[in-house]
Amino acid sequence: MALFLGVDGGGSKTNFVLLDDTGRIVSEMTTASCYYFNDGIELVSRILATGISGVTSQAGITTGQINQAFFGLPGYGEVSADIDRLDTIPGEVLGHDRFTSDNDMVCGWAGSLGARDGINVISGTGSMTYGEYHGRNHRVGGWSELFGDEGSGYWIAEQGLNAFSRMSDGRLPRGPLYNIIKTRVGITNDLDLIDVVVNQWKGLRVNIGDLSKTVVEAAEQGDTVAIQILINACDELVEIVETTRLQLGFGNDTVPVSYSGGMFTTAIIRDGFADALTALPAPYELHEPLFGPGVGGALYAAKKAGTPLSDAALQRLRTH
Repeated sequence: MALFLGVDGGGSKTNFVLLDDTGRIVSEMTTASCYYFNDGIELVSRILATGISGVTSQAGITTGQINQAFFGLPGYGEVSADIDRLDTIPGEVLGHDRFTSDNDMVCGWAGSLGARDGINVISGTGSMTYGEYHGRNHRVGGWSELFGDEGSGYWIAEQGLNAFSRMSDGRLPRGPLYNIIKTRVGITNDLDLIDVVVNQWKGLRVNIGDLSKTVVEAAEQGDTVAIQILINACDELVEIVETTRLQLGFGNDTVPVSYSGGMFTTAIIRDGFADALTALPAPYELHEPLFGPGVGGALYAAKKAGTPLSDAALQRLRTH
């Protein structure tokens, strides 16, 4: 029985999934995030060591019995000077070289589409797409919150904060968004928003991204400005999907599309994205995600080993 390890290193946690070739999850563990830009690259070593020790202990195996592993690491490929180190850390923990590493976007793609050709769009704190087609792969987006990540939770929150400032000034009429943001941030004086976001939060990406929930809540209460922000976000996400399709060369072939990330847990984003995708002339086929990114990492490990899971194994995995 072959064993495949998938590691999905998200911005808030790291998921480890050990899967066998029949589609059975042998063991699973979640640890803290291995996003290392704030704490140094050796954080990755510590997190991987903890997680791999946990899943192998649960399964009653040694790391040498893992046939292939895939490590989806946040930020991988975005700092060229770090790639060599990120490529050696997993081998130090596993004790062998039967693994590959890439950005965690690959886990989202492989999980959502079962590691089959198509495009996955991510809208969490950040946003990007990743797709594969006939052995080619391509990424679009993910250029950081400073000058990219359109359609992401951070981008939506930033647009919401801008709308709040305009509502406070009188440049926009005050809709539900105005009071929802004040309540969520805990201010009575409007200008104190600057103190909270800039001084107290210090512009922290995850804190600001979480304010996307206020825009969704306001839209659900009929705030026209918030509704337009979410419509614009869906249009941005569809644009990066269409760009990915063109870059991969799908031509007139039907393009399977799925999604991952926290923003897609809201119906207003899922429905808006589906409507915007359907409006395009290209033949898209939208699918609900089959599996989570952790399982996706294990499926990608099997694919990289040259032994992708069979349809029967994928069905068993879905059932359980």
